[in-house]
Amino acid sequence: MAYVNPMSFEAWKEVAARIVGDIVLSTTPGKIMRKWREHFRVTQTELSEVMGVSSSVISDYESGRRRSPGTKFLKKFVISLIEIDERRGGHTLRSLSSLMLGSLKLQEAVLDMREFDEPMESKEFCDKINAELIVGTGRELLLGYTVVDSMKLVVDVPAIEYIRLYGATTQRAAIFTGVTLGRSPIIAVKAMQAGMGGLRPALVVMQGVSKPDKLAVLIAQKEGIPLAICGIGDASELIHMLRSL
Repeated sequence: MAYVNPMSFEAWKEVAARIVGDIVLSTTPGKIMRKWREHFRVTQTELSEVMGVSSSVISDYESGRRRSPGTKFLKKFVISLIEIDERRGGHTLRSLSSLMLGSLKLQEAVLDMREFDEPMESKEFCDKINAELIVGTGRELLLGYTVVDSMKLVVDVPAIEYIRLYGATTQRAAIFTGVTLGRSPIIAVKAMQAGMGGLRPALVVMQGVSKPDKLAVLIAQKEGIPLAICGIGDASELIHMLRSL
């Protein structure tokens, strides 16, 4: 078994168990394996080297050419993903741990979550996802992002749990998908600030609207919340683009 920092052992066990369960319970385990590998931003070659198998084995499982992997293989698969992540600083592990300690409703609301290896300015980030910066300087530093289903978050998740959306840092983009009126994300962020001593994300991005609500812009300007709107119409396409950054 790969070495794991004792300070993160409980988090490591929780994340590993959830990933294995997600794969085992799926009717398409290969696709779920690929989903988790890509979430950790690990190539088939990198993973195969750590696992001690050929990259074609990983490819065959992910494409469905091989039957469902056994428990021993899955354990090695997950341990290897986490080992690679910890070598890089453990950013993905920490984000997943923060999320998985939250309620089921929170987990359902979060569509994707990631920490960056290097900081990125908000203007550059917006350019890469076809977003228009409405409020902000464009120089705000981002160390990661969280993508949420705006309706599920606002309706189903208690505000007290919003802090888990920050993962390892508040210097991140909070991306709200499925926005209709262009106001709910700013309301959610105000709720975050109220419950967490004024903490707020470094950038709020709204996907699903062509222009932000006027009141949302006023609130963002008054509260000093950088705000952008994303022109990508499909949330899954946006997430794919984010994972390629």
